[in-house]
Amino acid sequence: MSFTVVIPARYASTRLPGKPLSDIGGKTMVQRVAAQAQQSAASAVVVATDDERIQQSVEAAGGQCLMTRQDHPSGTDRLAEVAQQLQLNDDDIVVNVQGDEPLIPPAVIDQVASNLAEHSDCAAATLSCDIDSYEEFMQPSAVKVVADAKGRALYFSRAPIPWPRDLDLQPGTLPASFRPQRHLGIYAYRVSLLHQFVSWPKAPLEQLESLEQLRILQQGLAIHVEPACQPVPAGIDTPEDLERVRQAVSEQAG
Repeated sequence: MSFTVVIPARYASTRLPGKPLSDIGGKTMVQRVAAQAQQSAASAVVVATDDERIQQSVEAAGGQCLMTRQDHPSGTDRLAEVAQQLQLNDDDIVVNVQGDEPLIPPAVIDQVASNLAEHSDCAAATLSCDIDSYEEFMQPSAVKVVADAKGRALYFSRAPIPWPRDLDLQPGTLPASFRPQRHLGIYAYRVSLLHQFVSWPKAPLEQLESLEQLRILQQGLAIHVEPACQPVPAGIDTPEDLERVRQAVSEQAG
């Protein structure tokens, strides 16, 4: 199986401007994300950006970077442009690794790519993890997913789904018998889907929930979902997140 990792990295960020160039233990965030992806089985790892400073950082560490348009409405649109620039075939697999996850395990990158390769009935694949607290379950920023018996996503939502009618949920830890799934923001796509995706209008549910993946489901296509094979540390959205990851890297360095 062959696949390409693409890491979209924009300089602009409302809560953390210049996030991809944030220093984490002597390396920029984008350098660390690329380094993790390079430990996967990917045939190529490409950072896609619209900022020359990010390009310089990636290339200074020996990585591959492509400049993309600045007006892309989503990271998926940016992926489609990269697939076009690389002249990838329709059946080729592209894994989208978020540019703010410098601790992402290489094994989960391989996992999502393998899952898509093994499920020809699915147009994309993604991963999930257990939610074990009431607070996270109720948090709109934690996107939940439910799947069918074959591992195909039924729905993604910011709402707490599935809702356990007969359980008395209270703040704190959820009952051991109830483990809802949080969606992890890693995707594997076939290039043919990327080309289709950018031609489709935004779907009503996508606009309502502000979740791009619902555009795929509303087109009647399947997304494979499976629990991640290893824990995936949270990404970086805030200055507090950045300090948390800096501390984790410092502890790993000993």
